[in-house]
Amino acid sequence: MNQNQESIKSSSEYESWLERAYGKISKREIKSRFEIPKVNSWIQGNKTILTNLKQIANYLNRDPNHLLKYLLKELATAGEFDGSKVTFVGKFGESILNQKIEKYVEEFVKCRECKSPDTKLLKEDRIQFLQCLACGAKYPVRRIK
Repeated sequence: MNQNQESIKSSSEYESWLERAYGKISKREIKSRFEIPKVNSWIQGNKTILTNLKQIANYLNRDPNHLLKYLLKELATAGEFDGSKVTFVGKFGESILNQKIEKYVEEFVKCRECKSPDTKLLKEDRIQFLQCLACGAKYPVRRIK
């Protein structure tokens, strides 16, 4: 056999072994390890009470006050921490609150490059940065006023 025929034979052998290996791998769905906790809230009169904002912020590795400030701005309302709960002025359903938190995660938690949630917020010279702990990317994010 010449060298060209040997490489064809080894190439086809390699591909058959590769197909065999892929056949042995389970075909289950890959789940993300990062799932945002759902909001626990209820409406009381003209106010919305949110009971697990601090737990959500801790899961996201963010300051609860930063998340609250974002939600207040997005919902265009007033609100405050009341012990372990947050009270918003106005009636907001859980679906709207969950959407706003998902939007917060996209903007202030997930890395734009690798989509990893392993990030931290840094402040350098009055500019806020998001730094990814997985890929090392660092870029500015807007300030919440």
